[in-house]
Amino acid sequence: MTTLDKDLASIQEVRTLVARAKMAQKQIALLPQEKIDEAIEGLSKIAYENAESLAKLAHEETGYGKWEDKKAKNVLASKTLCEYMRPMKTIGVIEEDPDLKILKIGTPMGVIAGLIPSTNPTSTVIYKALIAIKAGNSIVFSPHPAALKCITETVHVLREACYLHGLPEDTISCVTMPTIEATDALMKHADVNMILATGGSAMVKAAYSSGTPALGVGPGNVPAYIEKTADVDVAVARIFKSKQFDYGTVCASEQSIVTEKCIEQKVREAVIKKGGYFLRGEDLEKVKRIMERPNGGMNPQIVGRSAQYIAELAGIEIPPQTQLLVSDEPGIGSRFPFSKEKLTQLLGFYVVNDWQEACETCIALLENGGLGHSLAIHSNDESIIRAFAMKKPVSRFLVNTPSTHGAVGLTTGLAPSFTLGCGTVGGSATGDNVTPLHLINLRWVAYGLDEAPEKEASTGATQDEIAMICKMVLEQLNR
Repeated sequence: MTTLDKDLASIQEVRTLVARAKMAQKQIALLPQEKIDEAIEGLSKIAYENAESLAKLAHEETGYGKWEDKKAKNVLASKTLCEYMRPMKTIGVIEEDPDLKILKIGTPMGVIAGLIPSTNPTSTVIYKALIAIKAGNSIVFSPHPAALKCITETVHVLREACYLHGLPEDTISCVTMPTIEATDALMKHADVNMILATGGSAMVKAAYSSGTPALGVGPGNVPAYIEKTADVDVAVARIFKSKQFDYGTVCASEQSIVTEKCIEQKVREAVIKKGGYFLRGEDLEKVKRIMERPNGGMNPQIVGRSAQYIAELAGIEIPPQTQLLVSDEPGIGSRFPFSKEKLTQLLGFYVVNDWQEACETCIALLENGGLGHSLAIHSNDESIIRAFAMKKPVSRFLVNTPSTHGAVGLTTGLAPSFTLGCGTVGGSATGDNVTPLHLINLRWVAYGLDEAPEKEASTGATQDEIAMICKMVLEQLNR
């Protein structure tokens, strides 16, 4: 008996899963909106009931973040998302304009491929499964190998929920032998109709290059600007709440503070009071040495880790109450690691003269690996807020709120989402927080309002008119 090697076996598994997902989708495509909504309520409830156990499993397996915050993300992806989607129409007639005599009919896309990262594994599975099914689709997940156990367990919980609530179990499925070849085969499969890509830049680019329609997210290098009219203590507290959430694993977390010289001392004191530790000298150099891999990418060993863990890894001593390691970064670019995305307890610090200079600094930070994603501003000057918003190349401009919580819809009116589009400036097909409405095709039914006008018959020019034109042409030629 011939045993396939892992790569070939994983590709065959993908083919089998997609075939089953296609059959399942054909069945759920026949269900009315009411039945889909009943199933969503049931799946959401079961995911919510398992939010804590799945969070603990994710933390135990990956070592990233805090299980308490992972639980909060699971709640957002289940209960909060379900509440948001409850009134949403996705199947059949979803909108009607009697004046224009137009109907909008929602139809499912088909089979969705869901790429899942190791930083937010269980919450992203729950979220993508619910938005896919709400739109009448099935979904096949490609898990990050570092989070395989918790992802497959989450899928198992959701598959059981599908069975209990009248959906085919293969509405949701997961690759159990994750390889690069399997992910590539999934993205390029002829029966996959859409890719939801959440992961590293290389993976997202591969999704867009696969030949299959894709919705991907870019990296976030989120600046947080504290303007001089802000309540400094409140602004810093928001930033710390956001950056410490799950130890910074959400791509919308703040990566740098930008503030003005006139309030610099207040901001520094507030940062220190909240548990920020400004790195200096040899301590700073030691931390910089472990921040990145030789190719300049983020060192996975520090992702989603506490300040104390990073300090021990770097071989430095810090005060026991330290929550964030902060550095005054003299520049922006490849030579300045604190100016880049850091999904952990590291924060850059920049001081500028005024809001105009802050504007340029924030743009430079975004251009250094965060174009199209998000920016946070803390200010009580509405004119500056509006001026800032008009110029920034971001999809989410978050005002007086923790960036992490605001971007994913916890503390703002934005849609609850773990796929945050970055727009074309960030290489994405959308700048929205992705919802079920991004996973349906629209069929436009348009009734005639008027008959097409009859084409008037040409009477042609008279002989006198032709003679006059010829005379004018000859006169021009003789000049």
